[in-house]
Order: sequence, then structure tokens, then C-alpha cells
Amino acid sequence: MLTEQRYELILRLLEDKKSITVAEVRDLLRTSESTVRRDITALDKAGKLTKVFGGAVAKNYQTFTPAEPTVAQKQDVNLEEKRRVAKYAASLIEPGDFVYLDAGTTTAMMLDYLLDDSVTYVTDGVAHAQRLVKKGMKVILLGGELKASTEAVIGTQAVQMLMNYHFTKGFFGTNGITQKTGFTTPDINEASVKSVAMEQCKECYIVTDSSKFDLISPVSFSTFYGGTILTDRIVSGYEGMKHIIKVP
Repeated sequence: MLTEQRYELILRLLEDKKSITVAEVRDLLRTSESTVRRDITALDKAGKLTKVFGGAVAKNYQTFTPAEPTVAQKQDVNLEEKRRVAKYAASLIEPGDFVYLDAGTTTAMMLDYLLDDSVTYVTDGVAHAQRLVKKGMKVILLGGELKASTEAVIGTQAVQMLMNYHFTKGFFGTNGITQKTGFTTPDINEASVKSVAMEQCKECYIVTDSSKFDLISPVSFSTFYGGTILTDRIVSGYEGMKHIIKVP
């Protein structure tokens, strides 16, 4: 089957169902998952659909995503886009800053670009803390319960620690973004940590690839205007919003 024929069938399926998975397209087209992923990526870049974890959704279609992929599942998704966002976000950190760094795969990529050892980092990400220490950075790891799927520290103890801190800047991941629901995540305990941490920041940044727009997870941790969004491209319907920055 020719590439253009596959594109047409994928878009026709999306028109009917509004959301598709890589697996169902693979079975329908009788092709490989790698081919389907390439097709979805190409159509996403062309603005024909929105690529999401495990598949795609129709343009301007808001979809509910209750499930949360693990760090291992997310770390190889949209790598180029995440790296661009992470590099730009890291460039915003200045000497002497007191920074909150949220757990997540995009914030993890920021670590590759952090060089100034005059900055102090507070994080709920155990892997983040380990890498920062190896780089010779000063780091404070929140205490509490360790959540296996996201490798983040959650719970009352973490929230109480955060209330004692006042950050110059904070960088946060998200599972979904819409104008109505704001920034969302699947877990209420992780949402609580994110929400309190954002309240303690002078400047808040949401670091995300554009696939998270128009997705809704079960729990909101901030309003849509609660932080500056750093992303790889401006999604249709979000043009002209001053708190959304398309990174170079």
C-alpha cells in the first residue's frame, strides 16, 4: 500500500472514531507498528492530527486519558521535541536560582544542560536527584512515599516540606492541557505535590511537547494560566496566547 493511501485511511478512521491506537491501525493496514508510528508522526507534523502516547486524536478533539504510562514507556516518545523544550527551559535558569524540578521525562532531559553549581535544586524525582548529585549540584530531595510508575515522591510529608520553600523558578511536566481543565495528571496525590510546588514558585514553567494539548487526565493541578507553557509548536486553537512559548 502506498504511503498516501495509508495517510488517507488513517485520517478517515480518525474522522469516524476521533481517536486511534497504533495497534488498531497496524491491524487494519496489515503493516508494522514502526510504519504506523512514522505515518502518525508525519501527519502530526503536517497538522492533520495530534500525536499522543500510543496513537493519535483528531485535531481540536479533547480526549480523556485516565491511564498513566510509566517512565520507561514515555522516555522514548517525542524525543526530539522534548529535547528542544528541555534545552530551552534549562537556559532560563540563572546563577543563584532556587529551582523546583518536577519529576518527568522532559524535566529529566533538562539535566543534560544544567552546568551552574551555584543553583540549588529541590525535586520530587529520585532519578533527578541522583543525576544532579553526580553532576556536583546542590540538591534537596523531598521526603515521602515513592510512586513506582513515575518515580516521584508523593504524600503529606512532601507537601509539608514544599510549604517551607520559596522558589525563584519551577519546571513542571503535565499529562494533559486544555483551556477549560488547565494542567492535569492521573494521580490525585501527585497532583497535590505539583499544585503546592507551583504555588511556592515566583515563576512557573510547564515543559511539554505539543502532543499534550487537548488531552485531559483525571486531576487538575493548575489552571490554564497558572504557568508559562514551553512547547515545540503552537497547536491549532491556542494561537496568540502570550503565556505559550514555542521554543527555537
